[in-house]
Amino acid sequence: MERVGGEREGQSSSIRQVALASFIGTAIEWYDFFLYGTAAALVFGQLFFPEQDPLIGTLLAFATYGVGFFARPVGGIVFGHYGDRVGRKTMLVLSLLIMGVATFLIGLLPTYAQVGVLAPVLLVILRLLQGLGVGGEWGGAVLLATEHSPTGRRGYYGAWPQMGVPAGLLLSTLVFAIFSGTLSEEAFLAWGWRIPFLLSIALVVVGLFIRLKIMETPAFQRVKDTRTEARMPIIDVIRTYPKNVLLAMGMRIAENGVFYILTAFVLTYVEQQVGLDRQVGLNGVIIAAAIGLLAIPFWGALSDRIGRRPVYMWGAAFSLLMAFPFFWLLNTGIAPLVWVAIVLGVCVGHNAMYGPQAAFFSELFGTRVRYSGASLGYQLASVLAGGLSPFIAVALLAAFGYVAVALYMIGMCLITIVSVVLATETFREEISGERPEEQRLISGAQPRVQ
Repeated sequence: MERVGGEREGQSSSIRQVALASFIGTAIEWYDFFLYGTAAALVFGQLFFPEQDPLIGTLLAFATYGVGFFARPVGGIVFGHYGDRVGRKTMLVLSLLIMGVATFLIGLLPTYAQVGVLAPVLLVILRLLQGLGVGGEWGGAVLLATEHSPTGRRGYYGAWPQMGVPAGLLLSTLVFAIFSGTLSEEAFLAWGWRIPFLLSIALVVVGLFIRLKIMETPAFQRVKDTRTEARMPIIDVIRTYPKNVLLAMGMRIAENGVFYILTAFVLTYVEQQVGLDRQVGLNGVIIAAAIGLLAIPFWGALSDRIGRRPVYMWGAAFSLLMAFPFFWLLNTGIAPLVWVAIVLGVCVGHNAMYGPQAAFFSELFGTRVRYSGASLGYQLASVLAGGLSPFIAVALLAAFGYVAVALYMIGMCLITIVSVVLATETFREEISGERPEEQRLISGAQPRVQ
């Protein structure tokens, strides 16, 4: 009995260490990814598409921004396959390296004025690499946390890597705001914008140091020990859990698509349409990200008590109801009201979906295909939602005004609401046990053992 108690105590300590490590590593990855979004909204249009009208230049910058989202499913598929075959930890280290190097190189890129059309081409290539890296990051990070977690706490611990999003958003926006606010416009466009990208390499070193110390998850280690890994995880998950892949995609649409309107598109809208200083929008995003560090684990923990579906449904419904009031508050041109709009949209609407999402998506799939399944649903939706939403929002704004953008947000929320209604509740399920759906995968792996 002493041994059992000691193992439980050690497991609890391990869970806290893994949760912290998942948070720090994910925060670094999202710092890199969000940095691009901020730069696309504020400077890339001028530096890489200078011959265009300002709104069209921003539209083209957001188009390159969206390229990273199209690479994310590829990253999710590749990293998911090897994450289910080789392990969660190895893929997390590799994803961090790819993301960090690509971000650092963006800081060294020549501009359009220096090398012409080659500049945006190189920008797109590095954005693709960012997308590959972050595409593999999410699935591994959340599985590292949720597969170490005890039943009844997966929502809370799974929210820790999710907290990497507001942390990365806060850090990237804050760093960008510091250099944008302290340097002259000429100095910032000439060299100041590069520094936040170059700083990424130091963060990557810290992240690698932390991740290399983390052990493989107990659930996947049992699969490795019995040599019953899925042979083709991405194919097996589509065959075994097709409905859950589609539902994960649907639940992701509003969470992801609305989020990038609230945090990336809003920067362009506040500056170019409302006529406020760019710092007003940046400050609103910074405040929302800071509050999100508390809101995300709160919503995750709440889903451990009342279930994933009601918390997720609340976030989607609130986001739908907030679509028009969001723009009404922005259009006042009053800075505190702009901040209220961003904070409510992000922390009450988005975070209520994002907090329980890691546990919810993990619980939809069995251990042998969990990395592939969670990543596939999550990343495929990111192409349709976050990858396109700033681009679509700018285009709708130019053609029809903000009303069309609000209706677009409502449409995404309706897709998510329907998906949550069709999903089954999962918060009481044991994710480490054998599931009936996996018996075929296990029997298919037996010849390799013999």
